[in-house]
Amino acid sequence: MHVQRQGGSATPDAGLAHRYPRVTSFRSRRSALTETQQEVWDRLWPRLGTVAREETGPAQHLDTAAWFGRQAPVVLEIGCGTGTSTLGMAQAEPDIDVVAAEVYRRGLAQLLSAIDRAGVSNIRLVRGDAVDVLEHMFSSGELTGVRVFFPDPWPKSRHHKRRLLQPATIALIADRLRPGGLLHAATDHAGYAEQIAEAGDAEPLLHRVQPDDQLPMSVQRPTTKYETKARNAGSAVTELLWMRRR
Repeated sequence: MHVQRQGGSATPDAGLAHRYPRVTSFRSRRSALTETQQEVWDRLWPRLGTVAREETGPAQHLDTAAWFGRQAPVVLEIGCGTGTSTLGMAQAEPDIDVVAAEVYRRGLAQLLSAIDRAGVSNIRLVRGDAVDVLEHMFSSGELTGVRVFFPDPWPKSRHHKRRLLQPATIALIADRLRPGGLLHAATDHAGYAEQIAEAGDAEPLLHRVQPDDQLPMSVQRPTTKYETKARNAGSAVTELLWMRRR
């Protein structure tokens, strides 16, 4: 089993709800799968997918070595969408295992179909909220990297509290990174980029690094359709990198 059932508390750390307040950073969507997507889902999800919150409560710690069938560095991608970056980066780094988290079933189904076509073996999928995944499915110092590409900017001022990358969530990500582990964020929203930069620079476990520094994983992203559309509309993409202090 890739979900490790442990006695006692369902969370790796006590008091997380107080240390890392919950952020609801996604919009509700409903979308049915195509017949082909449903076939792939039924065939692959039991082996390649799991959920962050079950009917009985949050899932427990992921045993990634058992799930992937090997010991390897693990990178968590939060909000993988349809998985264009996920697939390309996993193919470029076959020695790194990628756990892709997304709340939308159709996006995960599209990624599953791409995995099936490409025959990629180093991607696993989690359906659920990013904070659930970070709180309950990984322990402190476990991740080699966390990727957050183009999170919802919630552009209206009254919605800024719903943005994912706020100080509490960045503190949680930093805790889950191993020493020398990397947080890689990208956004095309200038205001959100400033907020992320301020929060990341203020996190005492992290220090800013550059793409040409010695990093534990690649920061070369495939260009997605969303990113191309943003660039064509005149939106600059900001890349932000922090390493957990050793």
